[in-house]
Amino acid sequence: MGSQLSFVQSVSRAAQAALLAACVIGSVILPVAARAAATPASPQGTYYEKLRGQLRWMTVRVGSRAVQTPDPESRVLLARAAADRAGLAEVGLDYRDVYGVISAETSWVPRPGMGRNGVTSEGLAQLEPATARALGVRDANDPVEAVHAAAKLLKEAAQWSARRIAGLRLPGAERAARLREGISIYYNLSSAARQHWDGIRHPALPVETQRHIRNVRQGALQAERLAGDGASGLPAVLPVVEAKTAPVERAADAKPRVVGTIEWSGGGSDADGRRAGRHTVWSNGTVTREGGRVRWTSNAPVPQRNG
Repeated sequence: MGSQLSFVQSVSRAAQAALLAACVIGSVILPVAARAAATPASPQGTYYEKLRGQLRWMTVRVGSRAVQTPDPESRVLLARAAADRAGLAEVGLDYRDVYGVISAETSWVPRPGMGRNGVTSEGLAQLEPATARALGVRDANDPVEAVHAAAKLLKEAAQWSARRIAGLRLPGAERAARLREGISIYYNLSSAARQHWDGIRHPALPVETQRHIRNVRQGALQAERLAGDGASGLPAVLPVVEAKTAPVERAADAKPRVVGTIEWSGGGSDADGRRAGRHTVWSNGTVTREGGRVRWTSNAPVPQRNG
């Protein structure tokens, strides 16, 4: 009897301890949950969630790993959404270009990678960490975020490419092809290496970049077939691209002036291979951001002051 009583008391004490622990845990967890529920979702987060709800997923194997990726129809839907949100029509591009660049990067199978510069890249769009941060990407392995980031980068690339070919007299179809060639060069090469492309040729275009150009086009044609919307070939460059870039080329001879300095602590390197330093900045035009980098573009002569 005494042993039974001892056992009952022991069980009772254990139950009380468990109840006390539950109360303590509840007092900690519930306020946190309440605060989380009170935090409104961002408009972009809500947009992404709604879009995810429209996608269908399929499992593919990468070696011994099983990974999830959008099915073919969902890829087109996602590419369309990203192209529209990035405003790619403003630079003569559309969903086929988004689909094509993802096809060229990963064939729509998310995976880790490494560029020629030794920097790792992730996700469907193969974004390097610095590029992902510059584009506001929280998770490069999230297909929805990755494809939207790729669309943003495509727009920057198209603007850069349009500036490179602005002075060339090319018929519409060839102009569109050159624009897209420049996009692959921008997407694939370092800021220093891409400057060697003059809009027509590059003295040492890597085999990987040449392959990227071909694969983007093949992917775009695949998107066209999947969409079944009757489109024929890729669209020509829209006039708005020429209108935005022509003044830059006409004022190329304008006299530059010093506008400031740039300093950095050694992350990455400049075009001359220096990993840290201080540079004087010369500019006679506007400053734009391209893929996380700063670009000064000449676009007008500097007015002379009298007296």
